[in-house]
Amino acid sequence: MIVATVCGVKGLGVRGWLLLGLVTVVVLAATGVWNPFPALWDWVDRSKPISEPDVVWQQRVGGTPRSVTIAGDTVIVEQRTRIEARNLADGGRLWERKADWSAVAGSGRESVVAVGRLLDKGYEVLDPVSGVTRRRDDRAIAVWTYRNLLLDAYCVQATDCTLRAWEPRGTAPLWSAFLPGVHSGVLADNPELLGTRRLGATRIDGGVAGPESVPPLLGFPVDGRVHVVDTATGRVLQNVQPGREERLAVVGGRLLRIAATSRDGSCYYAVTAVDPATGQQVWRRTGINLRTADYAGCVQREDPQGGRNVIIGVAPDGREAVLDGYDGRLLQVGADGEKLLAVDDRYTVVRSADKGSLLGRELSADRTRWTRPAGGKNGAALTPYAAVISEEKPSRLIAVQPREGRVLVELRTSANALAVGPNGMIIGEGREIGYVRWGAGTGEAPGPDQDGAPVAPDPGGSWRPPSDQGSCGPKNELCAGGK
Repeated sequence: MIVATVCGVKGLGVRGWLLLGLVTVVVLAATGVWNPFPALWDWVDRSKPISEPDVVWQQRVGGTPRSVTIAGDTVIVEQRTRIEARNLADGGRLWERKADWSAVAGSGRESVVAVGRLLDKGYEVLDPVSGVTRRRDDRAIAVWTYRNLLLDAYCVQATDCTLRAWEPRGTAPLWSAFLPGVHSGVLADNPELLGTRRLGATRIDGGVAGPESVPPLLGFPVDGRVHVVDTATGRVLQNVQPGREERLAVVGGRLLRIAATSRDGSCYYAVTAVDPATGQQVWRRTGINLRTADYAGCVQREDPQGGRNVIIGVAPDGREAVLDGYDGRLLQVGADGEKLLAVDDRYTVVRSADKGSLLGRELSADRTRWTRPAGGKNGAALTPYAAVISEEKPSRLIAVQPREGRVLVELRTSANALAVGPNGMIIGEGREIGYVRWGAGTGEAPGPDQDGAPVAPDPGGSWRPPSDQGSCGPKNELCAGGK
Protein backbone atom coordinates (compact mmCIF):
# COMPACT_ATOMS: atom_id res chain seq x y z
CA MET A 1 0.00 0.00 0.00
CA ILE A 2 2.84 2.33 0.86
CA VAL A 3 4.72 1.43 -2.29
CA ALA A 4 1.68 2.14 -4.42
CA THR A 5 1.28 5.57 -2.85
CA VAL A 6 4.91 6.47 -3.41
CA CYS A 7 4.72 5.32 -6.98
CA GLY A 8 1.58 7.38 -7.41
CA VAL A 9 3.32 10.47 -6.11
CA LYS A 10 6.32 9.84 -8.30
CA GLY A 11 4.00 9.63 -11.26
CA LEU A 12 2.39 13.02 -10.73
CA GLY A 13 4.61 14.80 -13.20
CA VAL A 14 5.21 18.58 -13.34
CA ARG A 15 1.54 19.52 -13.71
CA GLY A 16 0.53 17.24 -10.88
CA TRP A 17 3.11 18.74 -8.53
CA LEU A 18 1.95 22.26 -9.43
CA LEU A 19 -1.66 21.33 -8.77
CA LEU A 20 -0.74 19.70 -5.46
CA GLY A 21 1.22 22.82 -4.45
CA LEU A 22 -1.68 25.09 -5.36
CA VAL A 23 -4.12 22.98 -3.34
CA THR A 24 -1.74 23.08 -0.37
CA VAL A 25 -1.45 26.90 -0.55
CA VAL A 26 -5.23 27.28 -0.78
CA VAL A 27 -5.71 25.05 2.26
CA LEU A 28 -3.10 27.01 4.25
CA ALA A 29 -4.68 30.34 3.23
CA ALA A 30 -8.19 29.13 4.09
CA THR A 31 -7.07 27.97 7.54
CA GLY A 32 -5.19 31.20 8.19
CA VAL A 33 -1.82 29.52 8.53
CA TRP A 34 -0.18 31.35 5.61
CA ASN A 35 -1.70 33.60 2.93
CA PRO A 36 0.63 34.82 0.17
CA PHE A 37 -2.15 36.15 -2.10
CA PRO A 38 -2.38 39.79 -0.86
CA ALA A 39 1.37 40.32 -1.22
CA LEU A 40 1.37 38.53 -4.58
CA TRP A 41 -1.50 40.70 -5.86
CA ASP A 42 0.21 43.87 -4.64
CA TRP A 43 3.29 42.85 -6.61
CA VAL A 44 1.29 42.13 -9.77
CA ASP A 45 -0.89 45.24 -9.40
CA ARG A 46 1.86 47.64 -8.38
CA SER A 47 1.21 51.13 -9.77
CA LYS A 48 3.67 52.64 -12.21
CA PRO A 49 4.41 56.37 -11.96
CA ILE A 50 1.93 58.25 -14.14
CA SER A 51 4.28 61.10 -15.00
CA GLU A 52 7.91 62.14 -15.29
CA PRO A 53 9.01 63.91 -13.15
CA ASP A 54 7.10 61.95 -10.54
CA VAL A 55 4.09 63.36 -8.71
CA VAL A 56 4.12 64.32 -5.03
CA TRP A 57 1.80 61.38 -4.35
CA GLN A 58 -0.09 58.80 -6.37
CA GLN A 59 -3.10 56.78 -5.21
CA ARG A 60 -5.49 54.28 -6.73
CA VAL A 61 -9.11 55.19 -6.08
CA GLY A 62 -12.05 52.79 -5.86
CA GLY A 63 -13.34 53.40 -9.38
CA THR A 64 -12.70 55.45 -12.49
CA PRO A 65 -13.27 59.10 -11.49
CA ARG A 66 -16.15 60.98 -13.10
CA SER A 67 -14.90 64.26 -11.65
CA VAL A 68 -12.11 65.45 -9.37
CA THR A 69 -12.17 68.78 -7.52
CA ILE A 70 -9.68 70.44 -5.19
CA ALA A 71 -11.59 71.76 -2.17
CA GLY A 72 -9.17 73.59 0.11
CA ASP A 73 -6.90 70.95 1.66
CA THR A 74 -8.84 68.01 0.25
CA VAL A 75 -9.45 66.32 -3.10
CA ILE A 76 -13.03 65.23 -3.82
CA VAL A 77 -13.23 62.26 -6.18
CA GLU A 78 -16.65 61.48 -7.66
CA GLN A 79 -17.15 57.92 -8.89
CA ARG A 80 -20.16 56.08 -10.22
CA THR A 81 -21.69 55.05 -6.88
CA ARG A 82 -19.51 56.66 -4.22
CA ILE A 83 -17.55 59.74 -3.26
CA GLU A 84 -14.03 59.74 -1.82
CA ALA A 85 -12.22 62.57 -0.05
CA ARG A 86 -8.44 62.51 0.05
CA ASN A 87 -5.83 64.60 1.79
CA LEU A 88 -4.20 67.02 -0.65
CA ALA A 89 -0.88 66.73 1.22
CA ASP A 90 -0.35 62.97 0.89
CA GLY A 91 -3.36 61.49 -0.95
CA GLY A 92 -4.54 59.51 2.07
CA ARG A 93 -8.24 58.75 2.15
CA LEU A 94 -10.16 60.86 4.68
CA TRP A 95 -13.68 59.50 4.21
CA GLU A 96 -15.96 57.73 1.77
CA ARG A 97 -19.69 58.07 1.15
CA LYS A 98 -22.13 56.12 -1.00
CA ALA A 99 -23.67 58.62 -3.41
CA ASP A 100 -24.48 58.92 -7.11
CA TRP A 101 -23.37 62.54 -7.56
CA SER A 102 -21.34 65.25 -5.86
CA ALA A 103 -20.53 68.91 -6.47
CA VAL A 104 -18.23 71.32 -4.67
CA ALA A 105 -19.37 74.81 -3.65
CA GLY A 106 -17.31 77.55 -2.02
CA SER A 107 -13.57 78.11 -2.26
CA GLY A 108 -10.49 77.21 -0.25
CA ARG A 109 -11.11 76.05 3.28
CA GLU A 110 -14.66 77.40 3.11
CA SER A 111 -15.59 74.75 0.54
CA VAL A 112 -18.38 72.23 1.05
CA VAL A 113 -19.46 69.11 -0.83
CA ALA A 114 -23.06 68.54 -1.89
CA VAL A 115 -23.93 64.85 -2.41
CA GLY A 116 -27.10 63.01 -3.37
CA ARG A 117 -28.66 59.92 -4.89
CA LEU A 118 -30.18 59.69 -8.36
CA LEU A 119 -33.99 59.30 -8.47
CA ASP A 120 -34.15 60.50 -4.84
CA LYS A 121 -35.06 64.00 -3.77
CA GLY A 122 -32.83 65.95 -1.42
CA TYR A 123 -29.11 66.26 -0.79
CA GLU A 124 -26.56 66.67 1.99
CA VAL A 125 -23.91 69.35 2.44
CA LEU A 126 -20.72 67.80 3.83
CA ASP A 127 -17.54 69.17 5.34
CA PRO A 128 -14.78 68.19 2.86
CA VAL A 129 -12.23 67.31 5.58
CA SER A 130 -14.33 65.30 8.01
CA GLY A 131 -17.27 64.23 5.83
CA VAL A 132 -19.64 65.38 8.59
CA THR A 133 -23.08 66.52 7.41
CA ARG A 134 -23.44 70.28 7.88
CA ARG A 135 -26.91 70.58 6.38
CA ARG A 136 -29.51 68.18 5.00
CA ASP A 137 -32.40 68.85 2.60
CA ASP A 138 -35.15 66.38 1.74
CA ARG A 139 -37.05 68.24 -1.01
CA ALA A 140 -34.65 69.61 -3.62
CA ILE A 141 -34.56 68.08 -7.09
CA ALA A 142 -31.62 70.13 -8.42
CA VAL A 143 -28.49 71.82 -7.06
CA TRP A 144 -26.15 74.36 -8.67
CA THR A 145 -22.75 75.04 -7.08
CA TYR A 146 -20.51 78.11 -7.34
CA ARG A 147 -17.52 79.58 -5.53
CA ASN A 148 -19.69 82.01 -3.60
CA LEU A 149 -23.18 80.51 -3.73
CA LEU A 150 -25.17 77.29 -3.73
CA LEU A 151 -28.59 77.21 -5.42
CA ASP A 152 -31.23 74.53 -5.10
CA ALA A 153 -34.78 74.07 -6.36
CA TYR A 154 -37.74 72.12 -5.05
CA CYS A 155 -41.22 71.73 -6.53
CA VAL A 156 -44.54 71.37 -4.74
CA GLN A 157 -46.12 70.64 -8.12
CA ALA A 158 -44.76 70.45 -11.65
CA THR A 159 -45.64 74.13 -12.20
CA ASP A 160 -44.91 75.38 -8.68
CA CYS A 161 -41.20 75.44 -7.88
CA THR A 162 -38.99 77.49 -5.58
CA LEU A 163 -35.39 78.47 -6.27
CA ARG A 164 -33.27 79.16 -3.17
CA ALA A 165 -29.80 80.66 -2.68
CA TRP A 166 -27.46 79.66 0.15
CA GLU A 167 -24.01 80.70 1.24
CA PRO A 168 -21.91 77.54 0.83
CA ARG A 169 -21.70 77.08 4.61
CA GLY A 170 -24.94 78.88 5.40
CA THR A 171 -27.82 77.36 7.34
CA ALA A 172 -30.63 79.64 6.10
CA PRO A 173 -31.49 80.73 2.55
CA LEU A 174 -30.33 84.17 1.43
CA TRP A 175 -33.38 84.48 -0.81
CA SER A 176 -36.00 82.42 -2.58
CA ALA A 177 -37.80 82.94 -5.88
CA PHE A 178 -40.85 81.38 -7.51
CA LEU A 179 -40.41 79.56 -10.82
CA PRO A 180 -43.32 77.97 -12.71
CA GLY A 181 -41.41 74.69 -13.03
CA VAL A 182 -37.79 73.66 -13.43
CA HIS A 183 -37.89 70.42 -15.37
CA SER A 184 -39.46 67.01 -15.10
CA GLY A 185 -37.81 64.45 -12.85
CA VAL A 186 -34.88 64.71 -10.45
CA LEU A 187 -32.02 66.68 -11.97
CA ALA A 188 -29.16 66.12 -9.47
CA ASP A 189 -26.17 68.47 -9.69
CA ASN A 190 -25.66 71.44 -12.01
CA PRO A 191 -28.35 70.94 -14.69
CA GLU A 192 -27.62 73.02 -17.77
CA LEU A 193 -28.75 76.63 -17.82
CA LEU A 194 -28.83 78.99 -20.80
CA GLY A 195 -25.34 80.48 -20.89
CA THR A 196 -22.16 79.64 -22.76
CA ARG A 197 -20.55 76.30 -23.51
CA ARG A 198 -16.84 75.79 -23.03
CA LEU A 199 -14.30 74.97 -25.68
CA GLY A 200 -13.24 71.35 -25.24
CA ALA A 201 -9.67 70.11 -24.97
CA THR A 202 -8.16 66.65 -25.35
CA ARG A 203 -6.90 65.19 -22.04
CA ILE A 204 -8.13 68.19 -20.02
CA ASP A 205 -11.28 67.59 -17.99
CA GLY A 206 -14.11 70.06 -18.55
CA GLY A 207 -14.29 70.79 -14.82
CA VAL A 208 -10.56 71.30 -14.35
CA ALA A 209 -11.07 74.89 -13.15
CA GLY A 210 -13.44 73.92 -10.33
CA PRO A 211 -16.51 75.97 -9.41
CA GLU A 212 -16.74 79.53 -10.75
CA SER A 213 -18.25 82.60 -9.16
CA VAL A 214 -21.97 82.86 -9.75
CA PRO A 215 -22.83 85.09 -12.75
CA PRO A 216 -24.87 88.25 -12.06
CA LEU A 217 -27.82 86.75 -13.95
CA LEU A 218 -28.87 83.17 -14.70
CA GLY A 219 -31.26 81.91 -17.37
CA PHE A 220 -33.57 79.03 -16.41
CA PRO A 221 -35.33 77.25 -19.30
CA VAL A 222 -38.92 76.36 -18.35
CA ASP A 223 -41.40 74.96 -20.90
CA GLY A 224 -39.85 76.74 -23.86
CA ARG A 225 -39.50 80.07 -22.03
CA VAL A 226 -36.51 81.63 -20.28
CA HIS A 227 -36.73 83.01 -16.76
CA VAL A 228 -33.89 85.44 -16.00
CA VAL A 229 -33.01 85.55 -12.28
CA ASP A 230 -30.88 88.20 -10.55
CA THR A 231 -28.52 86.15 -8.35
CA ALA A 232 -28.00 89.01 -5.86
CA THR A 233 -31.67 89.43 -4.95
CA GLY A 234 -33.52 86.45 -6.41
CA ARG A 235 -35.77 88.74 -8.41
CA VAL A 236 -37.07 87.26 -11.68
CA LEU A 237 -36.33 90.02 -14.18
CA GLN A 238 -37.65 88.50 -17.38
CA ASN A 239 -39.93 85.72 -18.54
CA VAL A 240 -39.24 85.52 -22.27
CA GLN A 241 -40.57 83.39 -25.11
CA PRO A 242 -37.97 83.05 -27.90
CA GLY A 243 -39.03 83.72 -31.46
CA ARG A 244 -39.25 80.96 -34.04
CA GLU A 245 -35.75 81.68 -35.37
CA GLU A 246 -34.22 82.74 -32.05
CA ARG A 247 -32.11 81.19 -29.34
CA LEU A 248 -31.76 82.89 -25.97
CA ALA A 249 -28.68 82.98 -23.74
CA VAL A 250 -27.82 84.87 -20.56
CA VAL A 251 -24.22 86.10 -20.64
CA GLY A 252 -22.42 88.92 -18.86
CA GLY A 253 -25.53 90.35 -17.23
CA ARG A 254 -27.42 90.54 -20.54
CA LEU A 255 -30.12 88.52 -22.24
CA LEU A 256 -28.87 87.67 -25.73
CA ARG A 257 -31.42 87.09 -28.47
CA ILE A 258 -29.59 85.21 -31.24
CA ALA A 259 -31.39 85.07 -34.59
CA ALA A 260 -30.36 82.74 -37.42
CA THR A 261 -32.23 83.17 -40.72
CA SER A 262 -31.92 80.87 -43.72
CA ARG A 263 -31.68 82.80 -46.98
CA ASP A 264 -29.94 82.26 -50.33
CA GLY A 265 -28.50 78.95 -49.14
CA SER A 266 -26.76 80.55 -46.14
CA CYS A 267 -27.45 81.38 -42.50
CA TYR A 268 -27.60 85.06 -41.58
CA TYR A 269 -27.01 85.92 -37.94
CA ALA A 270 -27.93 88.81 -35.69
CA VAL A 271 -27.28 89.14 -31.96
CA THR A 272 -29.29 91.57 -29.84
CA ALA A 273 -28.46 92.15 -26.16
CA VAL A 274 -31.21 93.28 -23.79
CA ASP A 275 -30.95 94.66 -20.27
CA PRO A 276 -33.32 92.31 -18.41
CA ALA A 277 -34.03 94.88 -15.72
CA THR A 278 -35.49 97.41 -18.20
CA GLY A 279 -36.18 95.34 -21.30
CA GLN A 280 -34.22 97.86 -23.38
CA GLN A 281 -31.82 96.92 -26.16
CA VAL A 282 -28.19 97.57 -25.17
CA TRP A 283 -26.24 96.48 -28.22
CA ARG A 284 -26.68 94.65 -31.52
CA ARG A 285 -24.31 92.97 -33.96
CA THR A 286 -24.99 91.31 -37.29
CA GLY A 287 -22.95 88.85 -39.33
CA ILE A 288 -21.29 87.15 -36.33
CA ASN A 289 -21.80 83.38 -36.28
CA LEU A 290 -21.93 82.22 -32.65
CA ARG A 291 -21.94 78.54 -33.72
CA THR A 292 -25.39 77.91 -32.35
CA ALA A 293 -26.85 76.45 -35.57
CA ASP A 294 -26.18 73.11 -37.26
CA TYR A 295 -26.93 74.42 -40.77
CA ALA A 296 -29.96 72.11 -41.13
CA GLY A 297 -32.27 74.97 -41.96
CA CYS A 298 -30.24 77.15 -39.56
CA VAL A 299 -31.96 75.55 -36.57
CA GLN A 300 -30.16 76.64 -33.39
CA ARG A 301 -29.63 73.74 -30.99
CA GLU A 302 -26.51 74.86 -29.10
CA ASP A 303 -25.59 77.60 -26.66
CA PRO A 304 -22.94 80.04 -27.92
CA GLN A 305 -19.35 79.14 -27.18
CA GLY A 306 -17.45 81.23 -24.67
CA GLY A 307 -16.45 81.50 -21.05
CA ARG A 308 -17.79 83.45 -18.11
CA ASN A 309 -18.86 86.83 -19.53
CA VAL A 310 -17.49 86.60 -23.08
CA ILE A 311 -18.70 84.82 -26.21
CA ILE A 312 -16.90 83.53 -29.29
CA GLY A 313 -18.06 84.25 -32.80
CA VAL A 314 -16.87 83.82 -36.36
CA ALA A 315 -16.75 86.91 -38.53
CA PRO A 316 -17.91 86.80 -42.17
CA ASP A 317 -14.26 86.54 -43.29
CA GLY A 318 -13.77 83.40 -41.17
CA ARG A 319 -11.70 84.95 -38.40
CA GLU A 320 -12.59 84.09 -34.81
CA ALA A 321 -13.60 86.95 -32.53
CA VAL A 322 -14.21 87.37 -28.79
CA LEU A 323 -17.10 89.64 -27.79
CA ASP A 324 -17.92 91.18 -24.44
CA GLY A 325 -21.37 89.92 -23.49
CA TYR A 326 -22.03 93.05 -21.44
CA ASP A 327 -21.60 95.75 -24.09
CA GLY A 328 -20.87 93.86 -27.33
CA ARG A 329 -17.34 95.22 -27.80
CA LEU A 330 -14.93 93.20 -29.91
CA LEU A 331 -12.24 92.29 -27.38
CA GLN A 332 -10.14 90.27 -29.79
CA VAL A 333 -10.21 89.46 -33.50
CA GLY A 334 -7.82 86.70 -34.53
CA ALA A 335 -5.66 86.65 -37.60
CA ASP A 336 -6.64 84.53 -40.57
CA GLY A 337 -6.06 80.86 -39.76
CA GLU A 338 -5.60 81.31 -36.01
CA LYS A 339 -7.56 78.97 -33.73
CA LEU A 340 -8.93 79.78 -30.27
CA LEU A 341 -8.15 76.95 -27.84
CA ALA A 342 -9.32 78.49 -24.55
CA VAL A 343 -11.02 81.66 -23.37
CA ASP A 344 -12.36 83.32 -20.25
CA ASP A 345 -13.07 87.00 -19.56
CA ARG A 346 -9.39 87.75 -18.88
CA TYR A 347 -7.26 85.80 -21.35
CA THR A 348 -7.25 83.61 -24.43
CA VAL A 349 -4.94 80.85 -25.63
CA VAL A 350 -4.59 80.84 -29.42
CA ARG A 351 -2.82 78.49 -31.86
CA SER A 352 -1.03 80.38 -34.62
CA ALA A 353 -2.01 80.00 -38.25
CA ASP A 354 1.08 77.93 -39.03
CA LYS A 355 0.33 75.69 -36.00
CA GLY A 356 3.85 76.25 -34.74
CA SER A 357 3.12 78.46 -31.74
CA LEU A 358 0.72 78.99 -28.88
CA LEU A 359 -0.09 82.58 -27.96
CA GLY A 360 -1.38 83.85 -24.63
CA ARG A 361 -3.36 87.07 -25.01
CA GLU A 362 -4.85 89.48 -22.50
CA LEU A 363 -8.31 90.68 -23.48
CA SER A 364 -8.31 93.97 -21.58
CA ALA A 365 -5.19 95.11 -23.43
CA ASP A 366 -5.82 93.16 -26.67
CA ARG A 367 -2.17 92.15 -26.81
CA THR A 368 -0.05 89.00 -26.86
CA ARG A 369 1.52 88.39 -23.45
CA TRP A 370 3.50 85.22 -24.16
CA THR A 371 4.44 82.81 -26.92
CA ARG A 372 5.64 79.22 -26.70
CA PRO A 373 6.27 76.49 -29.30
CA ALA A 374 3.28 74.30 -30.10
CA GLY A 375 3.91 70.59 -30.05
CA GLY A 376 1.92 68.04 -32.05
CA LYS A 377 -1.78 68.21 -31.32
CA ASN A 378 -2.58 70.84 -28.70
CA GLY A 379 -5.46 71.53 -26.34
CA ALA A 380 -5.75 74.17 -23.63
CA ALA A 381 -7.92 75.32 -20.75
CA LEU A 382 -7.87 78.43 -18.58
CA THR A 383 -8.32 78.25 -14.82
CA PRO A 384 -7.99 80.93 -12.12
CA TYR A 385 -4.48 79.72 -11.30
CA ALA A 386 -2.97 78.41 -14.53
CA ALA A 387 -3.39 77.88 -18.23
CA VAL A 388 -3.16 74.14 -18.83
CA ILE A 389 -1.82 72.89 -22.17
CA SER A 390 -1.94 69.31 -23.46
CA GLU A 391 0.35 67.99 -26.20
CA GLU A 392 0.43 64.75 -28.18
CA LYS A 393 3.39 62.94 -29.77
CA PRO A 394 5.03 63.20 -27.31
CA SER A 395 2.34 63.31 -24.66
CA ARG A 396 2.81 66.17 -22.22
CA LEU A 397 0.89 68.36 -19.80
CA ILE A 398 2.14 71.89 -19.20
CA ALA A 399 0.79 74.53 -16.84
CA VAL A 400 1.81 78.18 -17.26
CA GLN A 401 0.84 81.43 -15.61
CA PRO A 402 -2.06 82.85 -17.66
CA ARG A 403 -0.67 86.39 -17.88
CA GLU A 404 3.10 85.94 -18.07
CA GLY A 405 3.39 82.46 -19.56
CA ARG A 406 5.97 81.36 -16.98
CA VAL A 407 6.05 77.56 -16.78
CA LEU A 408 4.66 76.23 -13.52
CA VAL A 409 5.03 72.55 -14.32
CA GLU A 410 5.90 70.43 -17.36
CA LEU A 411 5.16 66.71 -17.31
CA ARG A 412 5.88 63.87 -19.69
CA THR A 413 2.68 61.89 -19.22
CA SER A 414 -0.30 60.38 -21.00
CA ALA A 415 -2.53 61.18 -18.01
CA ASN A 416 -5.35 63.73 -18.03
CA ALA A 417 -5.45 67.04 -16.19
CA LEU A 418 -8.36 66.65 -13.75
CA ALA A 419 -8.25 69.61 -11.33
CA VAL A 420 -6.16 72.74 -10.78
CA GLY A 421 -5.62 74.48 -7.45
CA PRO A 422 -3.49 77.42 -6.25
CA ASN A 423 -0.40 75.26 -5.59
CA GLY A 424 -0.62 72.45 -8.13
CA MET A 425 -2.88 70.12 -10.06
CA ILE A 426 -4.35 66.63 -9.97
CA ILE A 427 -3.67 64.37 -12.94
CA GLY A 428 -5.11 60.93 -13.54
CA GLU A 429 -5.09 57.88 -15.75
CA GLY A 430 -7.68 55.15 -15.24
CA ARG A 431 -8.07 54.69 -11.49
CA GLU A 432 -4.72 56.27 -10.69
CA ILE A 433 -4.62 59.91 -9.59
CA GLY A 434 -1.65 61.97 -8.47
CA TYR A 435 -0.82 65.46 -7.28
CA VAL A 436 1.94 67.56 -8.81
CA ARG A 437 3.11 70.77 -7.18
CA TRP A 438 4.04 73.85 -9.20
CA GLY A 439 7.74 73.92 -9.96
CA ALA A 440 8.18 70.21 -10.80
CA GLY A 441 10.29 69.68 -13.88
CA THR A 442 10.67 73.39 -14.67
CA GLY A 443 14.14 73.97 -13.27
CA GLU A 444 12.99 77.12 -11.51
CA ALA A 445 11.41 77.93 -8.18
CA PRO A 446 7.68 78.43 -7.81
CA GLY A 447 6.20 81.89 -7.52
CA PRO A 448 6.70 84.04 -4.42
CA ASP A 449 3.28 83.46 -2.90
CA GLN A 450 2.86 81.38 0.24
CA ASP A 451 3.49 77.63 0.15
CA GLY A 452 5.07 77.88 -3.28
CA ALA A 453 1.90 79.04 -4.98
CA PRO A 454 2.25 81.46 -7.89
CA VAL A 455 0.81 84.89 -7.60
CA ALA A 456 -2.69 84.80 -9.07
CA PRO A 457 -5.65 87.15 -9.13
CA ASP A 458 -8.44 86.46 -6.68
CA PRO A 459 -10.87 84.31 -8.66
CA GLY A 460 -13.59 84.68 -6.07
CA GLY A 461 -14.04 88.42 -6.38
CA SER A 462 -17.03 90.20 -7.87
CA TRP A 463 -17.43 90.07 -11.61
CA ARG A 464 -15.87 92.94 -13.53
CA PRO A 465 -16.00 93.71 -17.24
CA PRO A 466 -12.79 92.90 -19.17
CA SER A 467 -11.91 96.61 -19.17
CA ASP A 468 -13.25 99.91 -17.93
CA GLN A 469 -16.66 100.34 -19.50
CA GLY A 470 -17.62 103.60 -17.79
CA SER A 471 -20.52 101.85 -16.05
CA CYS A 472 -21.48 100.61 -12.61
CA GLY A 473 -22.18 97.19 -14.17
CA PRO A 474 -25.44 95.28 -14.48
CA LYS A 475 -26.04 95.39 -10.72
CA ASN A 476 -24.04 98.52 -9.73
CA GLU A 477 -21.36 96.18 -8.42
CA LEU A 478 -18.55 98.35 -9.84
CA CYS A 479 -19.52 101.50 -7.95
CA ALA A 480 -18.42 102.25 -4.42
CA GLY A 481 -20.70 100.55 -1.94
CA GLY A 482 -22.77 99.12 -4.78
CA LYS A 483 -24.70 102.40 -5.09
